[in-house]
Amino acid sequence: MFRLRTVNGSLRRLLHVGTVNRDQVLEQLQVCSAEEQVLDVVGKNKAKLTVSHVGRAVGMLWQFQKEKPQILRTVELIKSHPQFLTLRVLAENKISLMDDFMLVDMLYSFLRLNVDSHDSLVQQLVSEAWLRIDGFQMASLSKFAICLSDQHLQHSPLMGHITSIVDQRLSSIDDARILTTLMISVSSLASPRLRDALVSRADQLLDTMDPLHYNNPRRVVQFLRNIKYSHRPLLDKCNKILLRNIPRLDAADISIIMGLYQSLQFNNCDFRLAVKQRLIELIDSSTGPFSFTKLFVALVPMASQAVREGLENTALLLADEFSAQQALAVAEALEEIQSRNLSLLNKIASVIQRNLHVYKPVEVARITQTLFLLQYQNPELFAKLRNILVNLLQHSVFPYEVTMLTRVLSMLPSPRLDEGVISRVDAVVTQCNLNDLNTISFAVAKWVRNDPSYRHNTPSKYVRLLQTLNRCGHQRLRTADRLDLVLDELKYISGEWFEEMLVEETMVMLQRMMDQINWTNVPELALFLTRINHHCPPLMDRIATVAIKDIDKIHHSATYATLLPFSVLNYDTAQAEELFDVCIQRIIPHIGSFDPHLLVFLAYCFAVADSFPEELVREIFTIDFLGKLDAQLETLANALNLRTRLRLMELNRAVCLECPEFQVPWFHESYCQHLQKKVNCSVSPAQQQIHKMLGEVLGGINCVRAAVVTPYFYTVDFECILDKNLRPLPYSEPSTLQISDGGKASWGTNTLENIREELPPGAQRVAVNFLDSRSFCKSSHHLKGEALMRKRHLEILGYRVVQIPHFVWNSMELSTQDAWKEYLKEKIFKDISF
Repeated sequence: MFRLRTVNGSLRRLLHVGTVNRDQVLEQLQVCSAEEQVLDVVGKNKAKLTVSHVGRAVGMLWQFQKEKPQILRTVELIKSHPQFLTLRVLAENKISLMDDFMLVDMLYSFLRLNVDSHDSLVQQLVSEAWLRIDGFQMASLSKFAICLSDQHLQHSPLMGHITSIVDQRLSSIDDARILTTLMISVSSLASPRLRDALVSRADQLLDTMDPLHYNNPRRVVQFLRNIKYSHRPLLDKCNKILLRNIPRLDAADISIIMGLYQSLQFNNCDFRLAVKQRLIELIDSSTGPFSFTKLFVALVPMASQAVREGLENTALLLADEFSAQQALAVAEALEEIQSRNLSLLNKIASVIQRNLHVYKPVEVARITQTLFLLQYQNPELFAKLRNILVNLLQHSVFPYEVTMLTRVLSMLPSPRLDEGVISRVDAVVTQCNLNDLNTISFAVAKWVRNDPSYRHNTPSKYVRLLQTLNRCGHQRLRTADRLDLVLDELKYISGEWFEEMLVEETMVMLQRMMDQINWTNVPELALFLTRINHHCPPLMDRIATVAIKDIDKIHHSATYATLLPFSVLNYDTAQAEELFDVCIQRIIPHIGSFDPHLLVFLAYCFAVADSFPEELVREIFTIDFLGKLDAQLETLANALNLRTRLRLMELNRAVCLECPEFQVPWFHESYCQHLQKKVNCSVSPAQQQIHKMLGEVLGGINCVRAAVVTPYFYTVDFECILDKNLRPLPYSEPSTLQISDGGKASWGTNTLENIREELPPGAQRVAVNFLDSRSFCKSSHHLKGEALMRKRHLEILGYRVVQIPHFVWNSMELSTQDAWKEYLKEKIFKDISF
């Protein structure tokens, strides 16, 4: 009996100890299914809450919010709850008791719950993390880096410390999620060496990770966007993973990825076709303002007319529920497709107008530009926008912001410009890069033209600002010492100011830094030379040398940009010929991976240079390829769509004329006829003069025809026929010059059917073409590739081609009627051999 009582007593003690050891607060938290329940447990157990309880409660509050759609989250309600303040106080008092993981998790959760960055709790958590940072595991370091980014501390010394740790421990990071998160966080501080190391490590880890984790490649693309580095092999790898995950992506995911691709100018046909189909599938489920806006922005530019109209109708129904940013996003999408849906435009504009007070300066600039380009008629709204722009500009201190506000402000009509605007612009121009300086010069030029006093003299305020712009531009070019940075500033630069003030200095600068030209920047430099239309043999020789040597390192898609100046600017040397050969060898193994439209551009580039790689030509003119190209064209922006169709026609024409052995049919007859109906054959004063002179030289205006459409739809400025004795033959129906009501000269249309008369034996057709400045490289008399190709093709069609350069016709040497006539006689009749 005694032993039994002893046993019972021991059991009671054990059971009592078990009860005592149970964490009742933790058990209460574990069964909570909503935020209110968590906060209720906190309120009932304030005195019992340990650091673990606090960490668990805060984590649960964020987890519950995270699981809800954005529109249903109740963060502000949680923040205003009395027990949330209790959690914040307890957390701040227990920071020293937290381990590294809990410390960072606590900071992360509080920031996600919108606790202000300047709150003492956040400040102390960050300070404590800084003290421990060298001992953090990479997972905690990654999450801490996110927290710093959330607080806009990407350029802080603390982020610099993290960047250094990443650099030292990069080889130990085996988790793609941790690596890609860190890559985004340190992107603004990574050196070129670390950038390359991060790219290499990401490339390795993407091969070993679960391909269903699509956020990892998305973050890699975001990193590349942040550092403005279009690393094509890595982009291709990311794109393949994202393509596999299309069925799992929602409209928001797709919208983000497409935005990143656009920033990197990465265009993948397979991705666009896949996301277009996926977005169409998501239409019925995208019913809320958030999801619908993402869907609308991503799908509308690619959608068919029927789908587009349906989306616009839904947008009209939802417009009143749009937030300020959602209304702006929809407006920009409407501008992209040049919508004329006035009801929707009015509705979106009204949402924007009532939210003008919440927009940031860059957003106000975007709104103004969008509504202006949509030709939206609302003087009251534009007056408000102008006042806001002026006020924002006068108080802005950021060069990029001042530049954008200045550019957009110059779009709006204004009789006079505020002195405060000129003063603010003048104050920041010394900090501006070349692209910003060019943008500001464009705005100033518009203000000068629009100023009423311009008719009498250019106001001194503009003169001083233009002088400052010129001085800053020249100084920036003279002091530049890194080619890659300069090319980045020159990427989008164009216009009169640059061409008149900076082109020559730019070419001197580029030649000064020729030793920095390497395989990584060759495509960009080649593209720049093509865009500014500048024929520079030393630079092009250097490009060719580097590209020939390192062609295997240049991504196959970048061969197009590399070859452009040699084709377009007609740089025909032995080295250029070798470059075309090595590029063909680089392209052929990858033909199937090119975007269809880019392959068409590439083949046309070869054709202009009188080169027709058989594998390339045969690939393009297959049913499968043309079908894929048709599908892609439906997803492209209108301008790129039209340009691609035109290039395909020109390539088709070139192959038919120059390579009949390929037996490619001419299938653009109806397309060309359609284009012909839309062509406005306006006539320059020089052409009018030549037409008159030709009539006198050939013995009558009925011996010359103007604007003649040839087989394969070239348009010849003037055509005449000489018999075997070199006597001009009259046409039965000569063309006449027509003057419109507005005083604009144009030719009567000469269709192919009524002008292609049979030639008598021994006679020849002569095509006389006036070559304006567009046919030549800038600042030189070097003829461009397309003008030469046109001459080749006309000769194949049976013409003897006479080209009249504008600089010869308008020269002092030909300044009299007799001189012009003698010049034409010599060009048409002299040195003719049969």
